[in-house]
Amino acid sequence: MDSTFVSHGLELVCHVGRPPGDAQPGPGIILCHGFPIGPLDAERSAGTFPQLMDRAANTLNCVTMTFNFRGCGRSQGDFSLQGWVDDLRNAISHLMTVSESTGVILLGTNTGGSIAVCVGADDPRVTAVGLLSPRADFDDWADHPRRLLDHAREIGAIHDRRFPASIDEWTREFRRFRPVASARRFAPRPMLVMHGDEDDSVPVSDARQLVNAHGDAELSLLSGAGHRLRHDPRAIAILLGWLDRMRSIQHHPSSVAG
Repeated sequence: MDSTFVSHGLELVCHVGRPPGDAQPGPGIILCHGFPIGPLDAERSAGTFPQLMDRAANTLNCVTMTFNFRGCGRSQGDFSLQGWVDDLRNAISHLMTVSESTGVILLGTNTGGSIAVCVGADDPRVTAVGLLSPRADFDDWADHPRRLLDHAREIGAIHDRRFPASIDEWTREFRRFRPVASARRFAPRPMLVMHGDEDDSVPVSDARQLVNAHGDAELSLLSGAGHRLRHDPRAIAILLGWLDRMRSIQHHPSSVAG
């Protein structure tokens, strides 16, 4: 079901997936898209995610959600890293409002995964995170902010020619949020990191940095896989299996060994 929620005055489009019967007790699931590569990608960000979240809702008997960050799809606003962090925090609140979920498992692809662990580190409502092809930092954006700004305008993730009001502040946000440090703080809550060993956009070393910082994360390297793991059936099978395990553990904590 497509609907909207408000994030700092901006209307963001979301899709809420519900199981055919009553949802089983336990955490809900939110899936976050990554930063768009081209104009079509910005327009269709998270375009296939509603089907995946509907499948997860039906398979796992829980309430799921995906949404468009500001500047993407039909959501209002212009891209900034702080803005996307705020959007995810408000998305968590929205899911908790429209469901009886006892917490939220965050999933994210690429930049969405990196933001998920940054938000989750400081939000006790987040019970686990699953990251697909995440980046370990945003330093490349911080080093070349005007290049990124031009790209974001070109693809339509920034619509307002007067935005941002301060490019210096917009740039500082890329060093303010540190996925590796966040992964360390997120522990000991469960974390899964998946990465393709032929990813030509984000090196596998980024995944290893996040896993090592967490200390007890699960790492799944997919042989021959590239950057867009959501199109790899192996990745989806691993993800759904992990989600089932996480929901079972968090609904029945006594089932966890040790």
